[in-house]
Amino acid sequence: MFRTIVIGSCVSIQGLLVRTLTDGRVVIQVDGKTYEGVPVTQKTS
Repeated sequence: MFRTIVIGSCVSIQGLLVRTLTDGRVVIQVDGKTYEGVPVTQKTS
């Protein structure tokens, strides 16, 4: 499953979900590298 995370004030990354951490952050993998950040949530109206 693809997920999008925010790792800075203006930087977001999309990649394959590796795992969800206990504090709500997620780890994704892109080109063999892993990144940890806050998941982007979808707004519904």
